[in-house]
Amino acid sequence: MTLMGALQLNLGGAPAGPAGTGKTESTKDLAKALAKYCVVFNCSDGMDHLLVQRYFKGLAATGTFCCFDEFNRINEEVLSVIAQYLLQLFTSKARMEPEITFEGSQIKMKPTFCVFITMNPGYAGRKDLPDNLVALFRPVAMMVPDYAMIGEIMFYSFGFQEGRALAEKMVTTFTLASEQLSSQCHYDYGMRAVRTVINNAGILKAQFPNMDEQQLLQRALRDVNVPKFLADDLPLFENIIIDLFPGVERPEPKYFGLCEEIEKACIKFNMECSEHFMTKVLQLYDTTVVRHGLMIVGPTGAGKTQNYRVLSTAITAL
Repeated sequence: MTLMGALQLNLGGAPAGPAGTGKTESTKDLAKALAKYCVVFNCSDGMDHLLVQRYFKGLAATGTFCCFDEFNRINEEVLSVIAQYLLQLFTSKARMEPEITFEGSQIKMKPTFCVFITMNPGYAGRKDLPDNLVALFRPVAMMVPDYAMIGEIMFYSFGFQEGRALAEKMVTTFTLASEQLSSQCHYDYGMRAVRTVINNAGILKAQFPNMDEQQLLQRALRDVNVPKFLADDLPLFENIIIDLFPGVERPEPKYFGLCEEIEKACIKFNMECSEHFMTKVLQLYDTTVVRHGLMIVGPTGAGKTQNYRVLSTAITAL
């Protein structure tokens, strides 16, 4: 509603808040509700005014929404130029001008376009916005949402019967993990981790519709989190799972012939297929199911390259 108010007042919208509060998602959802195409652009300090200029020309001509993510990463001198561009565009939009001359180009103007910026205050390398830019945006403060409620709705949408109970257990698992496990820079217990677990549980639910739902969630939590935990944290995480799912048997994942192919691939590469290596290859496979891009981390000679080579050979053979 606040962002719609900003549109009414001929301003841009500027959601600000810590990571994982849904700034970008809210903007994308608003665009979806209004049937508008929304382009999300991740800003960096390498952006210059020419890039932004081309962007604005396209936005004004097509009438689409744009969301500049992490806007306060852009250098200050570029920000002040952006303020001048926006002032010109918003003024023309208010006057309902059908065509404008913008930075040497004659462009048709669709008044439905709008610019949203998201900001993450208090991070290193972030700047305060110049005053002439702040005046063009309506600020919206965001706070950490109720993950359990979001989880409950998403669980129900995937066809789970016990959405509320499962969501509460999942949130408790993440809370306990964040308190008890060591703090590593690649550990993430925020909104993105929550969504990944639920999506994984949804995939499993489709594969095994008659399996106990507690078991499905337990396996999803393990599949998503175990591959990234360090050796010292694994027993701690295992204890959290056992405490939260008392009496729930650990489901044995079925890989339908993948393990046999991994063993053959190891022989092909003149490697010994130890139990630990097999586990790591299967963990990589589990991660590929729920992630678009992956990072395999470890010291030299730990078998990172051989891991994905063996997996790719095994999957190709299947």
